[in-house]
Amino acid sequence: MVKNRKLAKAINDVGWGQFVTLLTYKANWYGKNILKVNRFFASSKICSHCHHKLDNLPLSVRNWTCPSCQTQHDRDTNAASNIRQQALADVAGRATV
Repeated sequence: MVKNRKLAKAINDVGWGQFVTLLTYKANWYGKNILKVNRFFASSKICSHCHHKLDNLPLSVRNWTCPSCQTQHDRDTNAASNIRQQALADVAGRATV
């Protein structure tokens, strides 16, 4: 996302490293866990219902329909679901999505 000129400044201003540090501290404080997935995991391009992976999905496309199972997805909601599934699969030691 940093390569996108319109988003780069806002993303870099957030300071992800510091955010992760604070989030980890708070999670430890409350006895919670932080689960991370591979940064190159294609969370937006994978159907959270049937796990079909799209070859191409431009950032401008915010809603899409899976060509395999015809499920309609909001890009962000679908990505969040896939990230959750992947993190839990990693913890359980199962194969990735």
